Amino acid sequence: MKKNIIYALTAFILCVFAVQDVKAQRFIGSVAAGVNFAQIEGDGVHGFTKVGFNGGAGLTVPLNPKQTWQLHVELLYAQKGSYKKCQPGYFDTNYYAPSMYTDVDRSVPWDSTIKCKMALDYVQIPLLVRYEEMYSGCTFALGFSWSRLVRAKEIYNGFTRTTTARSKTFKTSDWSFLADINIRLYKNLSLNFRYEYSLAPIRTMDFTYVRTDGSTYTETYKLHNHVITTRLVYYINEKFYKNTRVNKDGQRVGTPWLREIPESND
Repeated sequence: MKKNIIYALTAFILCVFAVQDVKAQRFIGSVAAGVNFAQIEGDGVHGFTKVGFNGGAGLTVPLNPKQTWQLHVELLYAQKGSYKKCQPGYFDTNYYAPSMYTDVDRSVPWDSTIKCKMALDYVQIPLLVRYEEMYSGCTFALGFSWSRLVRAKEIYNGFTRTTTARSKTFKTSDWSFLADINIRLYKNLSLNFRYEYSLAPIRTMDFTYVRTDGSTYTETYKLHNHVITTRLVYYINEKFYKNTRVNKDGQRVGTPWLREIPESND
């Protein structure tokens, strides 16, 4: 796990130096913390029912003098996966003995409350291009992220399997597409919403089904991380001034506070 984190930190630092020459004197730092609502597309468990942590630090580099276009990079710890509880009476007719599994961790007791759980923790580096509408305080972004798996756990029908980050059950790297919006709440504090979907399968799984005549058939499913995130983001070194812009009716245009843009030294 320490080795994986070192890889992620190295990649994060490289991203920072890659953009350093753009406008180094205008770096904007940030910290973020919030919640992932996750599911794994293709595992048969529907709904964003796996709740996990999402948080870390970020760096923003303006790309034009008005700072409306920005390059944004983050280093995050993100918990993803899927989760489904057992309905009452489920195991009365659907109990699977541990002998049916070849990869059960016998040291972990059977849990009758869980039908399915995949807990996947990643160190994640998103890279986004953002556009900020100055008067509304909203920022819209598109980009990609690379994630390194640092922890993995699986429970099926109450039995904990021997899955780990090193067992190669799941791919150690996950490349994802991101769409993102920030809404300024007050000065340096913003509310962030993010959508994420894996570009390539993180795993394949075989499911065996029983036909009405008693025969069976197997289908292979490709699994993808699918995540909706909500976070609070605090921008560390931004300055603001009171918005005095009004329309012809005397009503303020935009948010109460506007971000101060330093004069260019070019």
